[in-house]
Amino acid sequence: MKSFHLLVLASDKVFYDGKCVMAILPAQDGQIGIMANHGDIVAAVEVGQIRIQKEDESWTHAVIGRGVMQFINNRMTVLTEFAELPEEIDEKRALAAKERAQEQLRQKQSLQEYHQSKAALARAIARLKEKGGI
Repeated sequence: MKSFHLLVLASDKVFYDGKCVMAILPAQDGQIGIMANHGDIVAAVEVGQIRIQKEDESWTHAVIGRGVMQFINNRMTVLTEFAELPEEIDEKRALAAKERAQEQLRQKQSLQEYHQSKAALARAIARLKEKGGI
């Protein structure tokens, strides 16, 4: 199968830099699947699971945060808040973060605090889903 170059940059590290056959990302209106020779596209990325099929047909699954992706000239770049493999996720910490965010949402908050709490809840739920805790 044909491949393309994928670069996933989290705010604290280069998460993935190499060839892949397919990448599936969470977007605002569902999932986006990209294969080699896809048309040029720029899209917003949401918190959720990214799946990367490598040239050897194996898959890498991870959780990524909000960001943006660009596919131009058979090169895909994803800029994201965070990217974590399942083994990097601390399930207890994610569960505590989920509970903390849910409690904050029950409190009276400013609009900015509300959106921060919603984002924290989305991150915690995505981590727990990837770890199998939900």
